[in-house]
Amino acid sequence: MNHKELSKLNILNLIGREDELFERDFKTHHSELNAIVASSKFLVLGGAGTIGQAVTNEIFKRHPKKLHVVDISENNLVELVRDIRSSFGYIDGDFKTFALDIGSIAYDAFIASDGEYDYVLNLSALKHVRSEEDAFTLIRIIDVNIFNTEKTIQQSIDNGVKKYFCVSTDKATDPVNMMGASKRIMELFLMQKSKDITISSARFANVAFSDGSLLYGFEQRIKKQQPIAAPNDIKRYFITPKESGELCLMSCIFGENNDIFFPQMNEQLHSISCADVAINYITALGYEPYLCDNEDDARQLAKTLPKSGKWPYLLTKTDTTGEKESEEFYTAHEILDLNRFKTLGIIKNELNIDRGDKLKLFSESINKLKANKSWTKEDITQLFHKILPNFNHKETGKYLDHKM
Repeated sequence: MNHKELSKLNILNLIGREDELFERDFKTHHSELNAIVASSKFLVLGGAGTIGQAVTNEIFKRHPKKLHVVDISENNLVELVRDIRSSFGYIDGDFKTFALDIGSIAYDAFIASDGEYDYVLNLSALKHVRSEEDAFTLIRIIDVNIFNTEKTIQQSIDNGVKKYFCVSTDKATDPVNMMGASKRIMELFLMQKSKDITISSARFANVAFSDGSLLYGFEQRIKKQQPIAAPNDIKRYFITPKESGELCLMSCIFGENNDIFFPQMNEQLHSISCADVAINYITALGYEPYLCDNEDDARQLAKTLPKSGKWPYLLTKTDTTGEKESEEFYTAHEILDLNRFKTLGIIKNELNIDRGDKLKLFSESINKLKANKSWTKEDITQLFHKILPNFNHKETGKYLDHKM
C-alpha cells in the first residue's frame, strides 16, 4: 500500500484547485514588498499557530531588520524555529521568539523593554465555533479576540508603531456564532483605534489543514487508525497555509487605514464540499473510501478495513450551533475595491467612531461579569446583541464536541 504523508500530498488538489491564489499580485509587487520588509522591524503576535507561522515565514525569507515572534505555545515556537532554520537558515536581522501570554504582565514588561517596531501583526485568536459551548471559554474568546487586541493596539500607539495588522475571519461577516461575532466586535474596536494608528485587517477562507481544523482532524484520524467523519451538507472556501501568510502580509504592508483584505472570487477560488475533501484525502493516501452507516460501524471497521486497502468514513448532517451553510467575505452594504489588485479584494471602511459609547459599555459590562466571577452564556449573548443588533445567533443545543 502506497501510504503517503500529508507533507507529500498536494494540498491544492485536495481542495479542488490547481494554482496558488495570489501568485500574480506577488509577482507584480515582488520588488516593493521585499524592499519594505528588508528595511523594517516586525512583531508577530500569535506567530506559532498555522497562520502565524505562515506569516513569519513570509517575513523571515525577506530578511527584515528585526523579527520578534510571540506565542503562548512554547512547543509550537520550537517547531517554528526548527522549520525556519531548516527551510531558510539565518538572517542578519534580529530574530527572536518569546513564549508569552499576550494578556500577561510578563508580556507588558517585554513590550516595555523594547517596543520599537514598524509593523505589529496580531494573528492571535480563538477561532473554533466549538469553543462557544460553555460560558467560561466565551470569556476567554472575548479576552483573546477583543481585549488583547485593544491592549496591543494601544501599546503600538504608545511606542510609535507605523502600522498595526490584525487578522479577522469570514465568520465576522453577518455572524451566526459567538466566535464570528467576537471578531466582528473586534473589527469595531479596530475602527475606534484607527484614528490614532493605521490599521488594516483580512478576512479569508478556512485555512486547509490548520491546527485543530476539520482537515487537520483528517490527518490525525489517519495517524491514529481511526475513521474520518465530515458533514455532507456544508461547502467551504479553502486557502493553503502559505496563501494565508501571503494575504496577511499584503494587507499589512499595502493596506490603507481601515482596509480589510479578502481573496477575490475567481475560477480558482470556489467552495468545495467537506465530504469531497474527505474523499479526496483518503484517495490521495492510496486507500479506497468506504462509506459507513453510523459511528459504531465506522469505529469497528477502522480496525480491519485499512488492511484491505479501504478506509472507513462517515457523512453527517450539520445540526450544531453556529454553523453557516456557506461563508462570505463581505456584506452587500460594504464598499469594495476590486481593481487595485488582481486576486485580492479590499473592503473600504471610512473612519466611524459613533459606536464608541457602546464599545465602552461593552467593555465595562464584561469586566463587571469577570469581577463578580459569575456569568451565563445568555449574559454574554445579550451584550453581543447590544453591539450587533442584527446578530443572528443560531443556537441548536448541539455542539461539535457532541459528534465524532
